[in-house]
Amino acid sequence: MTRALVALTLASEIDAAAFEAVVVAIESFTPRVEIVRPGVCACATRGPSRYFGGDGALAAKVQAAIPVPCSVAIADGVFAAELAARSDAGVIASGKSPEFLAPFPVRVLVDLASDDHDEITELVDLLLRLGIRTLGDIAALPASAVAGRFGSLGTSAHRLARGLGARPIEARPLPPDLTVSAELDPPAERVDTAAFTAKALADELRDRLQERALACTRVAVEAETEHGESLSRVWRLDGTVSAATLADRVRWQLDGWLSGSAAVRPTSGVTLLRLVPEEVVADDGRQLGFWGGDRAADERAARAFARVQGMLGPEAVVTAVVAGGRSPADQARFVPWGESPLSVLGGKTAPTCRISRRERERGGPWPGRLPAPAPATVCPSPMPAEVVDASGDAVSVTGRAIASAAPAQLSIDGGRWADVVAWAGPWPVDERWWDPPAHRRRARWQVVTAAGDAHLLAVEGGRWFVEATYD
Repeated sequence: MTRALVALTLASEIDAAAFEAVVVAIESFTPRVEIVRPGVCACATRGPSRYFGGDGALAAKVQAAIPVPCSVAIADGVFAAELAARSDAGVIASGKSPEFLAPFPVRVLVDLASDDHDEITELVDLLLRLGIRTLGDIAALPASAVAGRFGSLGTSAHRLARGLGARPIEARPLPPDLTVSAELDPPAERVDTAAFTAKALADELRDRLQERALACTRVAVEAETEHGESLSRVWRLDGTVSAATLADRVRWQLDGWLSGSAAVRPTSGVTLLRLVPEEVVADDGRQLGFWGGDRAADERAARAFARVQGMLGPEAVVTAVVAGGRSPADQARFVPWGESPLSVLGGKTAPTCRISRRERERGGPWPGRLPAPAPATVCPSPMPAEVVDASGDAVSVTGRAIASAAPAQLSIDGGRWADVVAWAGPWPVDERWWDPPAHRRRARWQVVTAAGDAHLLAVEGGRWFVEATYD
């Protein structure tokens, strides 16, 4: 893991011009400074630390040279170094980053995310529901299990918690025709004029990357002026970013150049703007939101939903949430758009949410409820099924929740028999025993077939049903 120095501004808001002075100060120690996000920059320390007498001496000299309030730290990797800077930990010894990271809550993954905030927030919320509360808890999990359960985003979080990079270093030669550039005539001396060209370049670069199934993790923003001055800054990206996000970063950099102090501001307008991918990796894709991948699309959808609610009432637009209940159908609840889902989570009510009397009567706790994760597909009406043991006899469950035999084969709705390769259960559910007309007793099983299908089964009165299916 490459040792990294991270400098972050202490002010909650800092303009591009002020931050440009920070980057210029760090460039006096090393020429390769990467901007992680507005207000945060990083550089490798191997060469500078040797020259200036070690990590501690380098950090002190950089801190003294920066002209604005700023926190500086060094650790293994940018993620650990940024957390060290935020917590004023200074220099973390080589190889000690996992120990340093272990006590931090998993919420820091959201705080330090450059992009994909919604997806990372969902991942963190799921981790918390599973009892995984610190980075040390994540690091202790097997990598294969994390990848299988949480996908590529979980794998990145697991690597960060172990003090590694978000993705393995992947050497890949750069195609020669990825660089995009545009001439500005007349020269642009205002940020908004140059930013219009930056948006077109970002769209073109996005298209070229997509044609080759690549994602850019580091891009250089370069500009040339009418007087022959050359400007360049390297930005670190979180893989697959939208063209709008890339254009925002370029605009922020242009603002730093064109609005900076006389020491860093060019003496003439920008005549050439260029985006140069410096590192690309295979694009493993990303799960976009229902309305698209950018914040603007979400805002347009929210405005449309609000208009529909204004015409038809709040209950006309609802959001599905996973709430309390014993069966998958009970756990799927609907909350009016724009209201907090806390009204149905865990049986709690929120003062700003309307909750029906029926929902209040179904309040928890729910003994026998399903453990996480929730199944992906819930049958509107349970499908009939048959479960037999190795001898072909029907599997039954006694009143003491004891199975007659291990399930060996499964047939759903009269279909072809499938071999059961793994199973768990039975789990008894005894509902509303105090209300004889509504009293139900059943047992649940989870089974996995040889084809890889995972189902949630229920047996009640000797009859088997499929309640839901897992992804």
